Amino acid sequence: MANINQLRNVVPPSLPVASSQYSQQYTDQYSNVLRLYFNQLSNLTAVISSVNSGLTIAHIGASDNTDQYATADDTPTIVKFNTLDSGLGFTLNADSSATAQYSGVYKIDYSLQYANTDNTAHDVDVWLRINNIDISGSTSKFTLPARKSAGVPSYLLAVSFVVFKLNAGDNIELYWATNKAYSTTGPVNGVYMEHKDTQTTPFNMPSIPSAIGAISFMSSLY
Repeated sequence: MANINQLRNVVPPSLPVASSQYSQQYTDQYSNVLRLYFNQLSNLTAVISSVNSGLTIAHIGASDNTDQYATADDTPTIVKFNTLDSGLGFTLNADSSATAQYSGVYKIDYSLQYANTDNTAHDVDVWLRINNIDISGSTSKFTLPARKSAGVPSYLLAVSFVVFKLNAGDNIELYWATNKAYSTTGPVNGVYMEHKDTQTTPFNMPSIPSAIGAISFMSSLY
């Protein structure tokens, strides 16, 4: 499948050389060359002016409004996304992976809201998988400080980005792991991803997603 809205270079035409006498064939050939050239220019301006007077760019933005837990200590766990906020050229799948419809170079930006209920600092690692294969060089490490007090966790917003290549049909996933996973059974103190609903007291505040992710197109493959 072709890259989405690829801008093609428009080269000035090589005009035919006029004869010393009038020629209908020359005139027709000259007009045809100019017609093809202006058609290319018209197609280029149509791409540039499409969708709110800008380029239609492959992208996806998604978030999640639930708490998220690692299944165990030091265990890779997929970052969940249950809400498609915006998307073109990607499919958000039920398993929280995203499927690319167009080949290209892309950038992912993510923001993950972590909480630590333990009285010891703990680490979190976040990385990419494409087609269920870990992507070399994509991991970021974050350290959550010990909780503020019993019942009051510490918080850390894990923010990073990665540039990578995708082929049409590739599946991309975001994974995380921690050396101390919070468990709802027990409970066992540790690290988890926390969401907050919209609040009205002590002041009005919008909701806090546990995860926000955005993938944007940067370039065609080279």
